[in-house]
Amino acid sequence: MAGMETGLLISGNDTASQARRSSGNVSVTPMSIEGPLLVEVRRFGDHRGFFMETYSQRDFVAVGIPETFVQDNHSRSAAVGTLRGMHFQIAPHAQAKLVRVLRGAILDIVVDLRRASPSFGQHVSCRLSGETGEQFYVPAGFAHGFVTLEPDTEVAYKVTDYYAPDCDRGLAWDDPELALPWPDLPGGPVLSDKDRVHPRLRDLPPVF
Repeated sequence: MAGMETGLLISGNDTASQARRSSGNVSVTPMSIEGPLLVEVRRFGDHRGFFMETYSQRDFVAVGIPETFVQDNHSRSAAVGTLRGMHFQIAPHAQAKLVRVLRGAILDIVVDLRRASPSFGQHVSCRLSGETGEQFYVPAGFAHGFVTLEPDTEVAYKVTDYYAPDCDRGLAWDDPELALPWPDLPGGPVLSDKDRVHPRLRDLPPVF
């Protein structure tokens, strides 16, 4: 788990500092894979706490996130090491996501599933926390998952299409060929039955 305590970005950020974009109270930092963005929104704090605009369509469009979000989701994970992933929906109901942590902290990981992409099968990851308030924009075409780093972590995310069971798919969180940077978890992660049986990347048909 080295580097998690202080770095917002865990991996995949070699070129980000050269392409940071801002509009209003919103700034985005690209990662080494084209598409995903780390989003920071300015907080206005005083002795009472803070206020922030978590989403402004005008500013998000200006920094390169033109999506129309149609559904908000909210999860709570009681135990440290709860792993949810790796999830995605296929066309015609593919989803882009805008992920943030309300309470606690997560390591968030995405894998590029776009067959024509030069980064197909590669991943990027970042640490998100309720304390710092950063967000993670994940375009359609990526498998997405996270593991909780603190107890009682709550995650909220916006999506660009509605949940469609017929289009719901997953990728094995522990695919050895992907070598995803999950932290060491005594006893292993806390998983749903569904997330234990997703196929490896080599066994997925073309999905994007």
